[in-house]
Amino acid sequence: MTEQITHKLDVGVETSYIDDQSDPDADRYVFAYTITISNHADVPVQLLSRHWIITDADSDVQEVRGEGVVGEQPVIRPQSSFRYTSGATLATPVGCMEGAYYMVVRDPIEIDPNDLPVFEVPIAPFSLHTPHALN
Repeated sequence: MTEQITHKLDVGVETSYIDDQSDPDADRYVFAYTITISNHADVPVQLLSRHWIITDADSDVQEVRGEGVVGEQPVIRPQSSFRYTSGATLATPVGCMEGAYYMVVRDPIEIDPNDLPVFEVPIAPFSLHTPHALN
């Protein structure tokens, strides 16, 4: 598990290879990643958008930008966590992901998040690899 602490937020990452959705003969390797964002601040925060850079072993890069995560723009209350699982598909058995979340402090909660200053929470690179790829 990889973990990074920024702005009193922990971002933890767990990854797994999804064998039954992968097809190595067709250069298709599917991975799941579970992210846990824990808010250790005294104010609520809201995740507005994300930016991922996904790189495979051939140095092919996919960039993903979008609102929220898994269809949500979660508000994470103080001393609470938000956890979600998503996936990535690579053409090689090894790769990595890194990126950032763009968030706002939701205090007071009544203010429209679009009227609040956005801060970036970087997500350190983490590995995607099949079970025996790194042996």
